[in-house]
Amino acid sequence: MSTPVHDDPLSRERAHLAASRSALRAMREDVESLDITDVTANWVNAAVLESQIEDRIKALADLSDTPLFFGRLDYLHAPGAEQAEGADGERFYIGRRHVHDADGDPMVIDWRAPVSQPFYRASKKDPLDVGLRRRFGYTGGELTAYEDEHLSDPAEAAATSKLLQREIERPRVGPMRDIVATIQPEQDEIVRAGLAGSVCVQGGPGTGKTAVGLHRVAYLLYAHRERLARTGTLVIGPNKSFLHYIEQVLPALGELTVRQATVDDLVAHVEVRGTDDAAAAVIKGDARMAKVLRRALYSHVTPPTEGVVVVRGSRRWRVAAYELEDIVRELLARDIRYGAAREALPQRIAHAVLVQMERAGEAPDDRVQNAVARNAAVKAAVKAVWPQVDPAKLVLRLLTDADFLAEHAEGILSEDERKAILWVRPARSVRSARWSPADAVLIDEATDLIERTHSLGHVVLDEAQDLSPMQYRAVGRRCTTGSATVLGDLAQGTTPWATRSWEEALGHLGKDDAVIEELTAGFRVPTDVITYASRLLPYIAPGLTPVASIRENPGFFEVRAVDAGTADVVAACRELLSREGSVGLIAADARVPELADALTAAGIGHLGPGEETTRATRLTLVPASLAKGLEYDYVVLDEPRAVVDAEPDERTGLRRLYVCLTRAVSGLLVTHATDLPAQLTAA
Repeated sequence: MSTPVHDDPLSRERAHLAASRSALRAMREDVESLDITDVTANWVNAAVLESQIEDRIKALADLSDTPLFFGRLDYLHAPGAEQAEGADGERFYIGRRHVHDADGDPMVIDWRAPVSQPFYRASKKDPLDVGLRRRFGYTGGELTAYEDEHLSDPAEAAATSKLLQREIERPRVGPMRDIVATIQPEQDEIVRAGLAGSVCVQGGPGTGKTAVGLHRVAYLLYAHRERLARTGTLVIGPNKSFLHYIEQVLPALGELTVRQATVDDLVAHVEVRGTDDAAAAVIKGDARMAKVLRRALYSHVTPPTEGVVVVRGSRRWRVAAYELEDIVRELLARDIRYGAAREALPQRIAHAVLVQMERAGEAPDDRVQNAVARNAAVKAAVKAVWPQVDPAKLVLRLLTDADFLAEHAEGILSEDERKAILWVRPARSVRSARWSPADAVLIDEATDLIERTHSLGHVVLDEAQDLSPMQYRAVGRRCTTGSATVLGDLAQGTTPWATRSWEEALGHLGKDDAVIEELTAGFRVPTDVITYASRLLPYIAPGLTPVASIRENPGFFEVRAVDAGTADVVAACRELLSREGSVGLIAADARVPELADALTAAGIGHLGPGEETTRATRLTLVPASLAKGLEYDYVVLDEPRAVVDAEPDERTGLRRLYVCLTRAVSGLLVTHATDLPAQLTAA
């Protein structure tokens, strides 16, 4: 005898899901049916409104394979009735976005709403008036299970959520997905931190720091939508592959307006076609270069040697050289941008002329002052005293003119440091120069010295540990009047200029007052894998707290000695492809072409980093230099020694190896024909 639908909790929850999807569809249809013909004054307003409607329609999309709600809260009391004996509690379904019925009553509450917060924070010690927390399990978008926690029952509330574990360990194919259903209390505190303050998150592999940063953007857009709509938001990642990997997280949460970029994108004033050796890159990335650039720029300001004579009609008005010098000295003392001071200079000269006119009995107005400021003699004086400077030409001269560099780096850079950054073959022009990424950052610094960079409301900076001080300054310019969320792991710094401490980094960013949070609970990397990788920590980041995996499943882990060549590596990939989920083959960059040929010869399809995996093609071949920030269900790590040896020094090589070892969600297979690094085999 079957159970009636109204007596079966799972059937009731499925019915609510179906009704919620129907309500969401109705909300979308309401927006699609809007007629704006008679509500816009002109075509510009119409275009803006049409764009806003299109964005709203996209935000209301019902993603078939994405659960509309993932949890339920049953409160013990109605809001505001905590003290009323016998008051009925309310029930809320927690999901990715708000959904209401035809009467406007909520069917799903946005996870960012205050009433949803206890879903992440309530515990047996502090139930926050929650009597029941229910989690839902899904298979292919279909609701298939639920799990209850009665927070008034200590034994039950203390139990580990099986559905939560299953969601964390669920095989992943395709881009990064959101973690909104699995956010933990310590993560939720960071996500919901206020907009006014900046936050720095130190988190080891698998602690969810990237997802926390993305969900923080989504939360801030919910809580401060009007303000951030005006000022803008930006997510900065280490490379295009990484940005492609994370790009679907925010749209899945209904947020479509967040721009994503790399630091190189931000400073793309010139075409980058060259590279620096490590020594030159470190010096160019040093914060001292900002002082050198400032000196070089303001060296163009020349003390006036003669006055300015302005002829108007039959009268001649003279501003003496000493008066000009006072004006220039005052503008320099104000410490405003070079370009802003240059624009102010002709007005200051014109004002000095107007003072003389008034003393002579005339009554000039603003139009006269503007006319004087445009006078040919005034223009000539400004050009001589405070000339225009092109930022790229300024940097080019510093890098190609030894005397110019020596003059403005005196007491800042040593002679050896100056030699290290001077170009061996000077370029003829800005266009023909082979600029390096570090040069582009210098040009961005010079550009900001001349004209203020536009500031955004909030910036998320991920994998921040790899930035140079000058790159931090470039990012900081984009949020001088806003706030920042900085994400990274000091142990994963793989550049010669990698961050030594977050306090130092935040100083370069201009966010000295940022709160530093540390995430140490590992949700992604299996216990055996993170334990093995943590053997490297004493050598790459002494004193850093190792990640403690909360995964009940220790995961698959094996270190396998193989014969030289590629046959055994290909066999290992085929072995892991027999399991469900994505597979990453990570190898030293120089080994990638050989492995690609071997996979092709074996008939195993594979993709490159940033390409989206599918059910048919689940293997990604990843150069070690691009592995950071990516994750796969299973990983084959080829030749750890080759990964280490590919870097300029052992410490950087071991950090790169640490990154590669911690990309697996369910299992890691290490293959090696040469000896493993001693740091991995030490007891």
